[in-house]
Amino acid sequence: MYEKKAKEKKQAKKAAVKKTAGKTFQVRKSKIPMFKKEKNFKKKTKAPAAPKKRKFDFTKMVASGNDFIVFDNRRSDLKSGSEIAMSLCPRTTGIGADGLIFIEKSKKADFKMRIFNPDGSEAQMCGNGIRCAVLYKAKKNTSIETLAGFLSAEIQEDGIKVKMTDPKDLQLNVDLDIDGRFYQVNYVNTGVPHAVYFVEDLDSTNIRILGRLFRYHRQFEPEGTNVDFEQILDQGMIGIRTYERGVEAETLACGTGSVASALIYHHKFVGVAGNYMVKVQTKGDEILRVYFDYKDGNFENVWLKGKARIVYKGECYV
Repeated sequence: MYEKKAKEKKQAKKAAVKKTAGKTFQVRKSKIPMFKKEKNFKKKTKAPAAPKKRKFDFTKMVASGNDFIVFDNRRSDLKSGSEIAMSLCPRTTGIGADGLIFIEKSKKADFKMRIFNPDGSEAQMCGNGIRCAVLYKAKKNTSIETLAGFLSAEIQEDGIKVKMTDPKDLQLNVDLDIDGRFYQVNYVNTGVPHAVYFVEDLDSTNIRILGRLFRYHRQFEPEGTNVDFEQILDQGMIGIRTYERGVEAETLACGTGSVASALIYHHKFVGVAGNYMVKVQTKGDEILRVYFDYKDGNFENVWLKGKARIVYKGECYV
């Protein structure tokens, strides 16, 4: 009996399949929940490719131990000097330099000089850097536009002589309170700000620690200052070591710092009117010469003289 019923069911199923063959029918919705497609679904996009670096010529130059990477931007279109300086100035991962110089076109001078520190900040002027720029231009008498003003320069047989901007904001005997101890410094702007501190022995002075404390002192906020440590070596001759703002370390020389130190030395210890020349011994072993006219406590016709040279030329990707 059971076998008969099973056989009848099987035959009925076969007949039903034949009956529905070639016909369409609606499938009943499943009770099992389906995953719904999200309305705001976005396709994954690839991260934008890094901008392709381009190859540019550069010249490595040095003046009194200060070294610079020089780009002739009159025919190029380099724009981000700050980023390039931070990339190329480090000595372990880049070319290595105390600063980056752009030579650019000027409507009012023979050329414009822009200088960037290793930390990316742009300086108004650089006394050693400008001699490199003048040598690069290779014109005997030239005029230069800078953020500090318009300067002129002469290429002479024994060096390059640059007429600096007139100094301003001269202040003597400024007391700095550092953790209850007072340090008496002097201050002058020779294109960029400089604090000058007299010491008895340059070699035993901790330039890194004191330089940083003076450089960031609230007295010089918000921009801070360069710091020159000065020792009187002889009549009309001084020695200096400089902690440079933007480099944030001691450098082998500083042109505007040499000028600042020479002027403050004369103003504070000589004070006699006339035309003068002060020799400045730098850590880079070169003796720079600072010329000036002094009368009634004011300085005019200030010149800085020193050497500059090309070290090598090359190509880099920026």
